[in-house]
Amino acid sequence: MASKTNPLAFLQQVRSETSKITWPSRRETMISTVMVLVMVVFASLFFFAADQLIGWILSYALNTGN
Repeated sequence: MASKTNPLAFLQQVRSETSKITWPSRRETMISTVMVLVMVVFASLFFFAADQLIGWILSYALNTGN
């Protein structure tokens, strides 16, 4: 069973660990954000196309298409 830590000691440990983190620069954050947005657009286009294709195939298979 873990021993209880003094709240003040805990906050000091948190601060110590936080100082060890290598934070990304503003430029790295912007590049990552843009890349995520680009991938979201590509994924949404892919899933839209797949949905349309599957819908077309099902409507053709079930003879409900025009």
